[in-house]
Amino acid sequence: MTPRDPPSRAPLDRRGRPLRDLRLSVTDRCNLRCAYCMPEDHYRWLPGEQILTFEELSRLIDAFCAVGVEKVRLTGGEPLMRTGLTDLVEMLSTKAAVSDLAMTTNGVLFARHAAELRAAGLGRVTISLDTLRADRFERLSRRRSHGAVLGALAAATEAGFTGTKIDTVVMRGVNDDELVDLIEFAKTVPAEVRFIEYMDVGGATRWDPRQVCSAAGILELLGAHYGEVRPVDTPASAPARRFRLADGTVFGIVASTTQPFCASCNRSRITADGMWYRCLYAPSGTDLRRVLRDGASGDDLAELIGQTWMVRRDQGAVDRLRKRARGALLSVTDLRDDPHLEMHTRGG
Repeated sequence: MTPRDPPSRAPLDRRGRPLRDLRLSVTDRCNLRCAYCMPEDHYRWLPGEQILTFEELSRLIDAFCAVGVEKVRLTGGEPLMRTGLTDLVEMLSTKAAVSDLAMTTNGVLFARHAAELRAAGLGRVTISLDTLRADRFERLSRRRSHGAVLGALAAATEAGFTGTKIDTVVMRGVNDDELVDLIEFAKTVPAEVRFIEYMDVGGATRWDPRQVCSAAGILELLGAHYGEVRPVDTPASAPARRFRLADGTVFGIVASTTQPFCASCNRSRITADGMWYRCLYAPSGTDLRRVLRDGASGDDLAELIGQTWMVRRDQGAVDRLRKRARGALLSVTDLRDDPHLEMHTRGG
């Protein structure tokens, strides 16, 4: 049997969820300091000698594919801060078991690499864009890179990418007045916008529930402008629920904060130093780097991954929703004690 055999081949966790999607962080470094992810002034970085080589990452992907993973998304930090990323893309794109190889980027460095990434076999790209206003972008990210991000979207089209997504974290009183503008802009790129509820994950040390613009609120705002908004059939495991406007335009909403999709979540995350997390909210993970560097075979790795997945019960977003008094998930002290808890370390 090969990793591309029928879905029944994938191990199921204790809630009946298969292992299908993998987010692979290639670096914990980022060239932006977005308010909802990296609001502090100083961070602890992963030691360079602990970062997995491309060959080690490739071996891990083989092991994950052997137990059912089909989709791989490169993340960070900002993945394009990893030197030679195109080489990794080429290595992964040749794997028959990987049916979908994508990347999420903040776009700052993307334009200069777009053509070579496409040629190397990157299938899809998602570019983060929280505002169309340069002054607001600078306040949100503490960097003056807005033009580069807009240029990244143009470069994606020029390089031949299709199915491009725009990720927008919506914060009440910050950028929720730009939803219509972002949809209209996306039509010209072209790309599909995905509005993301502001999440209280690690790194969001200043999260406040009053700043969450819910999926219901987003639909109400868009409905007031466009009229009827209809749902589009979406795979249950997809993080975004999709909707269609009267003119056919489709957009998505990731409602992890107010409408968690934990019951169908089939994704997990590996940090750049090989820590494997089965949930975005998980306080601890499995150290695959140690196992890998201790000489484990591919079969050994696959066995460990499959057995570990089968005891998974995580439903972090559901558990958070049940809390009556809900504030930031972690303190600055917690994050400095264990940088793996940071979202820029474990990937979004």
